[in-house]
Amino acid sequence: MPTVRQISIPSLVRIKAGALARLGIYLQRRACSNVLVLVSEDLPQSIEETARRSFAGAKVRTLQWQHVRNNDFETTVQLFNRMPGSVQAIAGIGGGKVLDCAKYMAFLAKLPYYAVPTSLSNDGFCSPRSSLTIEGKRRSLPAAMPLGLVVDVEVCRAAPKALWLSGMGDLVSKLTAVADWKLAFHRTGEPVDDLAALLSDASVYQFIAAPTCDARGLALLATALMQNGIAMEICGSSRPASGSEHLVSHALDALSARPRLHGLQVGMATYIMSRLQGGHSTAMIRNLFETTGFWDAIRNDPFLREEWLAAFAAAPTIKERYFTTLSLGKEDGRDCPAEAAEIIGADPALHGCFV
Repeated sequence: MPTVRQISIPSLVRIKAGALARLGIYLQRRACSNVLVLVSEDLPQSIEETARRSFAGAKVRTLQWQHVRNNDFETTVQLFNRMPGSVQAIAGIGGGKVLDCAKYMAFLAKLPYYAVPTSLSNDGFCSPRSSLTIEGKRRSLPAAMPLGLVVDVEVCRAAPKALWLSGMGDLVSKLTAVADWKLAFHRTGEPVDDLAALLSDASVYQFIAAPTCDARGLALLATALMQNGIAMEICGSSRPASGSEHLVSHALDALSARPRLHGLQVGMATYIMSRLQGGHSTAMIRNLFETTGFWDAIRNDPFLREEWLAAFAAAPTIKERYFTTLSLGKEDGRDCPAEAAEIIGADPALHGCFV
């Protein structure tokens, strides 16, 4: 008999303009009257004030209101140890670091978690993992899926466009990640969860219907990134959302003198990996990056070619027993780092993206 595994998915999803001002109402309806709130230290004052008014208007008590700067494991555990015993839910408001801290605390405390991202730079706001640093090294730890997801598209619209481009870069990576997953099945027998793979793939096409940085486009992006998190929860791994392109980005994080936004690195690596995988999604990704200004953003602050070549060489060693396209070697007639170097040097779409 196959093992039956319980999954957790958000039961409250509000992705619309003005959602932040109703956050207190959403919690009150769920009988959460005592809440611990973590917010990004650099959160604009207007956003924080809107959240405070929302809680006060719904008579939701914030037992602790904590500003978070770094997403290190040690600080997160300290916050958990100081948490009042009467807390009924944990809310994270802001960017990825504070959301990772909040959902890990909720996981430790076995409490409902409400995610309130103020930008859409990656899919981490609705995933079953927390990215925390332990003694300066980034680690991916089990965490709580949000019970509630509240995305105010007007708040996200006010965030820097680079964050939207980063979210889009992280989203399109699902195309190459799923291709890697299916390759792993054929080469190593690693099972593929068809529903998780289908959901992840479909999320990209859903966003491409309106890839715009307006209310509709942001709602589509938020929904698509949420679905990626749910896909990971369905199969119990990061496979539907993270493949060779993420390994390249992780390698860059380790060796680059100046790592960039996660989604910008991943988006660029996705384009290159799409070519290494046979080019089935290359034209679609290239056109999307052209129409949205992704290429322009990279050319305004180009990557270092030598760092990327080193990252492609190091990527297969980042995660043990994780088969991807970059695992193919001479016995397969492939030299992926050399092929990547040729693409970086010769692909017209990448002109000006590397120095």
